[in-house]
Amino acid sequence: MEHPFLEDEFKIRWSQLKPENVVPDISEAIKRAEDKISALSGDNFPETGLTFENTLLALESAYETLSRPWGLVGHLDSVCNSDPLREAQNAMLPKVSEFFAKIPLNARLWNRVKSYSQTDEAKALPPTRKRFLDETITDFRNSGAELSDEKKGRLMELESELAQKTQKYSENVLDSTNAWEMVIEEEDHLLGLPELAKSAALENAKSKGIATDDELKWRFTLQAPSFFPVLEHVQSDSIRKQVWEGTCAIGASGDYDNTDLVWKILSLRQEKSEILGEENFADQVLQRRMAKDGKRALGFVEDLHERTKPFFDVETKELEDYKAQAQENEAGPLEPWEIAYWAEKRRKEEYDFDDEELRPYFSIGSVIEGMFSIVTEIFGVKITEPNERPDVWHDSVKFYEIHDAEKGNHLGSFYADWFPRESKRSGAWMNYLITGEPQGAGDRTPHLGLMCGNMTPPVGNEPALLKHDEVETVFHEFGHLLHHLLGEVDIKSLNGVNVAWDFVELPSQIMENFCWARESLDRFARHYETGELIPDDLFDKMLAARNYRSATAMMRQLSLGKLDLELHITEASRAEPGRDLDELTEELLSAYTIPTLTKATTMARRFGHLFASPTGYAAAYYSYKWAEVLDADAFTRFLEEGIMNPQVGLEFRSKILSKGNSEDPQKLFRDFMGRDPDPEALLKRSGLFG
Repeated sequence: MEHPFLEDEFKIRWSQLKPENVVPDISEAIKRAEDKISALSGDNFPETGLTFENTLLALESAYETLSRPWGLVGHLDSVCNSDPLREAQNAMLPKVSEFFAKIPLNARLWNRVKSYSQTDEAKALPPTRKRFLDETITDFRNSGAELSDEKKGRLMELESELAQKTQKYSENVLDSTNAWEMVIEEEDHLLGLPELAKSAALENAKSKGIATDDELKWRFTLQAPSFFPVLEHVQSDSIRKQVWEGTCAIGASGDYDNTDLVWKILSLRQEKSEILGEENFADQVLQRRMAKDGKRALGFVEDLHERTKPFFDVETKELEDYKAQAQENEAGPLEPWEIAYWAEKRRKEEYDFDDEELRPYFSIGSVIEGMFSIVTEIFGVKITEPNERPDVWHDSVKFYEIHDAEKGNHLGSFYADWFPRESKRSGAWMNYLITGEPQGAGDRTPHLGLMCGNMTPPVGNEPALLKHDEVETVFHEFGHLLHHLLGEVDIKSLNGVNVAWDFVELPSQIMENFCWARESLDRFARHYETGELIPDDLFDKMLAARNYRSATAMMRQLSLGKLDLELHITEASRAEPGRDLDELTEELLSAYTIPTLTKATTMARRFGHLFASPTGYAAAYYSYKWAEVLDADAFTRFLEEGIMNPQVGLEFRSKILSKGNSEDPQKLFRDFMGRDPDPEALLKRSGLFG
């Protein structure tokens, strides 16, 4: 293949996408896209007149000419990072950023879009096409189409610099994560650690040549399945302290220190916002989201904080008292590396529940198969793994197809990549690769997407056994994927997850609820050796413990939303290198965090959601809680009408999942629920109401 990244095959040949292809292929993609933009920006409009097809759809096609191959580069950077790939990506990043930044600043192109909007055809467009026109015009205006040439030039420089700074931030997080390890040579230092976690650490040490069958050693990393069981279960304070200090070092020391990058990114975003006529970055990015502006988003966070704080304070005091009683000393603040340990110890005692007991019931194969069974029944689809395995980027990656159960048509396909690797970024995410489009006669080409995570990997000959919260993560990412794969919007740019970011988490978070209901759990929660369901007494304990320290979990998310908004509303205007990020974070979040003897370091240096891309979740981390209010409320329909009720599921599919951004999200919610959201729904579900 001459340009493998530019091939338009549905089943991507990942093995052909090599780092040495990035520069020539993306250079060619930029040239082709620029040619399309030039054709649209000419002095003379088509003799046939301006139409939706030759203006808006042609513009969408120009974007896609570059966005699709560049998206493949970004995906490979996330799952197969390497020095050659990184070098090639960074070489093209300024050029790609410049291309996308130039489009809304192209005066002739803007003139064409405006001229089309005044035509008789534009005034008579059907609703979805009208929404796309409105969204396009707003995109141009919000991106600087009406600025002076001088300001347009500066805006392009800012976009390029933001892309480079956020890429460097992301690289620092990955590199510092991989730079840390803890090797334990004495087994008694790991007292309390579950056997599965210990076996995984031994396997890891063997894979690195550190341990053998005769000389046992245990290697831990900063990948969550490795380090978090240590914080929760290991009895040794000093071992837990080492791990906690390791997490704090991510993006925080030496060549990997992100401190100055945080301030620089904030400063660049602030300048960009001011050029675009907004007071701050939050106001700039939230204009077209449900919150509308930074003040309302911050008000949402602070209102939830006020409602949660009394419960949070009680939970904090209870944990301090519990530890003091257990050690027969005075109650007082804990060390940060003690919190997860003593919280887990107290949960076991109070509820006689250890979530490690659930692992044998959550083998990843059973979880995936059961999840597919649930969505098959409630959303009217059929999911299969084709006999012929396609090309993938890693041997552990799976590939599936999804069809409509009634019509049999191919709706889409998707990849799943679940286990940690050093070349793979942390966390879990969904992404789309191809958006299908109408073909006439009611047919459409299929969608293509992917979901990735960093779940507990298999050990030895045993299957991967997940924690319950990892199961929730699998369901969460699949909810995002369904939003893409079940989209039926005629305009690609309005399909699936291309919605307001404080609405995008509704489909993902509503799926998590199926991990708690007995009727749906029984579809997949079976012992990997015996096939038995979760025993009633263990299930009852799991439910009873569901809201254990729910205020603390709520406050953790609110603290991140608060930090995000304060940085982008207030602090960005006075951002300067050298400012003490830890001190500022402590000042901003003193009422949101558990008081500890040793002060915790700021999340800002490793907060990829905010700083690993030019926009991402910046000024929008509150979205998780905003959408959680929506999902807690929306799921009450399933609770009232049947967890596995296909009528409710098909309504959710037709009124939410299929609609993408073709209509206002508030209207979509009302269409499904018959009313506006109940703001108390989340508090009720979390046991924090009253």
